[in-house]
Order: sequence, then structure tokens, then C-alpha cells
Amino acid sequence: MLHLARRRPRPLIVRLVILAAGLLFAGLLLASRAHAQEAVRSAAIVLLRGADTVLVQRLTRTADRVESVVTGRGMPSISVTYELAPTHLISRATFSARAPGAPVDAAPLQRGSIAFERDTAHITLSAGTNERVLHPATKPGALPLFNNDFTAFEQGVRIARARGATSLVLPLLALSSGQTVDATLDLVGADSARLSVMGNVTMAAVDSEGNVTGGYLPGQNTTMHVVVGAAAAAITIGAPDYSAPSNAPYRAEEVRVRTPAGHTLSGTLTIPTTAKGRIPAIVTITGSGQQDRDESIAIVSGFRLFRQVADTLSRRGFAVLRLDDRGIGGSGGDVNGTTADFADDIRAGVAYLRTRREIDGRRIALVGHSEGGMIAPMVAAADRRIAAIVLMAGPADRGDSVIAFQLRSAVAQEPSIAPAARDSALNAVRAQFDSTSGRAPWMRYFLSYDPLSVIRQVRQPVLILQGATDQQVTADQAPRLERALRASGNRRVTTHVFRDRNHLFLRDSSGAPSGYSRLPSGRVDDEVMGTLADWLVATLRP
Repeated sequence: MLHLARRRPRPLIVRLVILAAGLLFAGLLLASRAHAQEAVRSAAIVLLRGADTVLVQRLTRTADRVESVVTGRGMPSISVTYELAPTHLISRATFSARAPGAPVDAAPLQRGSIAFERDTAHITLSAGTNERVLHPATKPGALPLFNNDFTAFEQGVRIARARGATSLVLPLLALSSGQTVDATLDLVGADSARLSVMGNVTMAAVDSEGNVTGGYLPGQNTTMHVVVGAAAAAITIGAPDYSAPSNAPYRAEEVRVRTPAGHTLSGTLTIPTTAKGRIPAIVTITGSGQQDRDESIAIVSGFRLFRQVADTLSRRGFAVLRLDDRGIGGSGGDVNGTTADFADDIRAGVAYLRTRREIDGRRIALVGHSEGGMIAPMVAAADRRIAAIVLMAGPADRGDSVIAFQLRSAVAQEPSIAPAARDSALNAVRAQFDSTSGRAPWMRYFLSYDPLSVIRQVRQPVLILQGATDQQVTADQAPRLERALRASGNRRVTTHVFRDRNHLFLRDSSGAPSGYSRLPSGRVDDEVMGTLADWLVATLRP
């Protein structure tokens, strides 16, 4: 997806802006001292949406320290260590982020720390050799707010009980926006509590010490399940299933693709079992943010866009190659790169298909989503043997225009920011972006990249698909892509804008990323899949 920043290393505070678009605001980094006699407690809090595991938080608690690691499929792993002060506040928190699927001992992509001094927060952010120091204004007694961390919920219960209060208003510094917001914690009887922050509610059962023992997030239709003791360390989010469905008319083969840069990409190649002769093939291209080969998104239950694409197209006679991005799943490679570098990975996938005797090398097409809709034209413009491309929510605007819109939209849709304060909040977010994420190599390339300059060089047939309510790549960009192609002499262009579809091509009348976690289904419907498949069948004739 084309969020505020790409999958490449960048300061964590900006990564949290991205995650906040849809992830659960379950955790507040509240702090209090545990009872002096409290033993070391190890637990795993598992979030489930139906039977789908959304994420796992492992935490270890002592009297003056909490260590937390939050992981989710396709999400960066966030580790935080909280040092607890006698006043029940956080004296210091240190945090780090690792690539999705990376082991806990892998080198972090980013690291940082945060501490409070009266009405000022002191934040350090490091990415590689770059370090930034920020001093945002806040409220006295404010606590830092991270995503998906239930430590604060537990600490909030401890604070309320210690003060003899049944309700507390807690100032929180949201790292996602740099703004301080007020959250409300209510004790409901002796064994449960409710936390409300920025429109998100968490209901949880708690034990006599204030630890969560289970709960429910009604806005996300998500339940919490807790495993305590040694068994907590064994809780994991299972490896994705890339096999073909039972009785499917195709097989799924695990493949390894060697790139000219020297790294290897892992992927799945689906091949129809009834096809005769050499068959056409598709390479899928994921959007921004480190993605697995399915482009699965943990916050949207069942969303596996490219698994659906592979299943739909392989049932209609196409081979489909989908690859894990660099640094995720089984893929290696340096994640410090630009969109042009990642286009080389797709070229390697195309070259691999041309070595397969089942594949007709003259009938290879590209299907790119979001940033993948930038990469597909880059590859096709330089390789006229590519037979066709499909752009799913591909941008027409320069990157700086896309980012400016997304920053404005994020502030406008944030309910915790009063209308009168939005101009100042937007200025603060822009300044924060310029001093952090805006300096990353990927972002610098993206900000100045003009998709239309490349799309004008594409001579192959092009299908442009767009959601009408998309709030990440707006719907008005689709016709501009078509006009640019036709003006350059390419008449083989088709555009479909789907009513009430968001950036993920899911039915969504709002289209705001902040609502993704509340969508009832992550399955892209037959209208979108059928339009894609019918056009490719007509164009490549499997």
C-alpha cells in the first residue's frame, strides 16, 4: 500500500504514523510500579479476529521494568522496554523496530528512546548512522502512546486502583501524530476495565494485580486471549499457507529467484495442471510497506490480495509468480533502496519465468498494486517484451503531492485533534516528516518521482483499476494515467473505477485507512477479480 513511507528503514516515529492508519490503539504506555513482592510474570496476549491471529504481544514484568515485544503477520516487530518510576509514570522507554519476520536478535531497522520532563518530551530516533533528537511539547504527566501494546492498559488499572479512582483522564503523547490526546480509563467493577482513546475502545477482564486475562475490542471485532508462564514463549503467528487449495486445477510450487544484486527472493509459482503447451504468466508487484507475497495485511481479516489474484488467474489458465519483498519471509536483500531498485527485483522475477519451459516468454504480464503500480510501468517501459500491465491504484501524482494529501487527510480524520487546532497540527506533522522520514533514501526518490513521465513510454496494453473512495491514491489519478497514455500514442488502455471501493479494493464508503480494521471482510469481490481476469484473458489469450 502506498502509505506515508515505504518499507525501507526510517525513523520509528514515522513508521508509527503509518501503522496508526489501521492498527488497533489497544496499548497505552502507562507506567506504575508493580507491588514490591510481585514475581516475574511472563505472558502472551493473542489478538484474534474470528480464527485469524492478528498479532501477539509477549511481555515480561518485574517490579520496576516491563519488556514488551509485539509481532504481527506482515508487520514490523516492535520491542519496547519500560523503566517504571515510583510515581507510576514511565521514567524512560527504549524501543526498536525489526523487519517483518525477522528474529528477535536481528539488527533493528530503527531504534529510539523517549523520556518526559514536565511539559516536554525528549525523543531520540536512529536509523542506520542517522540520528535525530526531537523535543515536542506535551502536558505534564503525559505518557507515550504506542500501537498494539497492552502494557499501558495494565498499568492504567494499577494507577487507578492505587489512587482509589474508578475513572482517570490520562494525557498521552501519540507518537503517530506528535499530538497529546486525552484517554479515559474506567474501572468496571472489581475485575474489568474499559479504555477509550482516540475513538477506540478496549474492554478487558483483569486479575487482582491489574493484569489482563482476556478481553474484546468491539470496534475491531477482535478478542484477546492470554497465555501465562512458560507456554507464552511458544506462542507464535504461524507461517502463511501458500499451498494450492484442495481440488484446485493448479499446483503451487515454492521457488527461489536469484537477483543481479546477489540476493535471493522467495516466492510461489502457481501453474495450471490442465494447460497444454506454453502458457502466459503474471508477476504480481506489492505496494509500499514490507509485504509478503500475498500482500496480506494483519489488520484486515482475510486480506490476501495476491493469493486471490493467483487463485483467480490460475483457474483461468495463467501461471502466476508472487514474491516476498526484500527482507521479509524467505527473501534476502538490502531493504535500503529505492523504487528503482525494487523494480530490478521484478525484472529478476520476469527473467526467471523466461527460463521455465512451461511459460511463454512472449506472454508475461505485470499486475502491480499501489507502489507496484509505479513499478510495473518502469519495467514495461524498459522491456518491450512485457506483454501487458495492470495498475491497481497506481499513482499519477508526483510523490510529494501524494504525501501532502496523505498528511492533510490523516490530520483531518483524526478525531482527537480539534478543528481549530488542525492547521498547527498539520504544520507539526509536516515538520516532523521533513526531519525524519523525508530524509530516507526511498522517500527522497519517491517525493521527486513523476509517474506520468514513465507511463508515457509504455506501449503495451494497460488496464487501470481504481477504487472510487480511495484515500491513499485518489480516484482522479486513474483518468490522468489514461490521458497520458493516449496522448503518447498508446490506444490500448482500459480504465475501471469501482464504486465504494477503497485503496485495497474492498467495499468501503469512507475509504479512510483509519477504518481498515473495522471492515467486515478482507476478501476482494468478484466484480474486481472478474474485471481483472476478463481483461487479461482477452489480452493474453491463455
